[in-house]
Amino acid sequence: MPIRGKKIPMSKGGPLGMGRFGFIAPELAQLLYAVVTALLILFTWTNISDPSSLLWQRFTFLSGTLALWVVYMLWPCKLVMLARISYLLATLMWWYPDTYELNHQFGCLDHYFATLEQDVFGMQPALIFSERFSSAIVSELMYFGYYSYYLFFVVTLFVVFFRDYKQLERVAFIVFGGFFICYCIYILLPVTGPQYYYLAVGTEEIARGSFPDVGHYFADSIEALPLPGWSDGVFYQLVHGNHEFGERPTAAFPSSHVAIATVVMLIVSRMRMWKYLLLLAIPYMFLCLSTVYIMAHYAVDSIAGMMFGIILFFVLGGMKLRKL
Repeated sequence: MPIRGKKIPMSKGGPLGMGRFGFIAPELAQLLYAVVTALLILFTWTNISDPSSLLWQRFTFLSGTLALWVVYMLWPCKLVMLARISYLLATLMWWYPDTYELNHQFGCLDHYFATLEQDVFGMQPALIFSERFSSAIVSELMYFGYYSYYLFFVVTLFVVFFRDYKQLERVAFIVFGGFFICYCIYILLPVTGPQYYYLAVGTEEIARGSFPDVGHYFADSIEALPLPGWSDGVFYQLVHGNHEFGERPTAAFPSSHVAIATVVMLIVSRMRMWKYLLLLAIPYMFLCLSTVYIMAHYAVDSIAGMMFGIILFFVLGGMKLRKL
């Protein structure tokens, strides 16, 4: 059943996957990111520990995209289109830690951001937030907010698929385009976040307002501070498991959690999905706070993430989709 309301601000296009060659916009966003980062790998080949595996990974991902495109050409239906979108979602978990393999060769910039944090707030919010609010209830609310991140982009894409299929490509393009733009920033602007930088420097030094340049420290270390809060909590354990799987000293500025969640809130609002918007409102609030609470981001990262999410929505949403 189509949603009543305004369409998101993207140019009009034909049915999904029915361009000249049938590739959809989010697949093209993945292709562009793969090509750009492959060129970066080639230019910095001698500085990367295993560049051939990174290139092979890109070939594998694009081969999967091509295989699903072939299936769709043979059997053009909504189910296969859903598989194409789902495949792109699944590969995000691999593209994210991949940014670490490329950015740690440039040197850590956390000392600038920790200094900015101190200048703006007169303290390090990530250092004291979880200490001041250490109760089990607050801890679980924060980790619930952080874990609800997946609700924002995964569940929303499925909601759009079932409620307004014609908007799926447009929504997916904004979401995936937002991710890949963030990943490009993470590669060129290596900021690890408090959980890594504070450990490298020492929390006592941080508390004293000392923010030294650690240079290429994270080229050889991915050790982070333990997650703060109530360790027996359900959502704590869920976030902890995700961190154990794919977290790396990368991707702090701007917060992609906040940026993509903000993008989704704007999409849902523009499509007038009011009940769903209300459902997301409280998790969104907790998510923005939780990024600082669990020391994944500086407060300035989260603020920048919110602002960047607004920019992504209007810039990507205003682009004219041209299919291949």
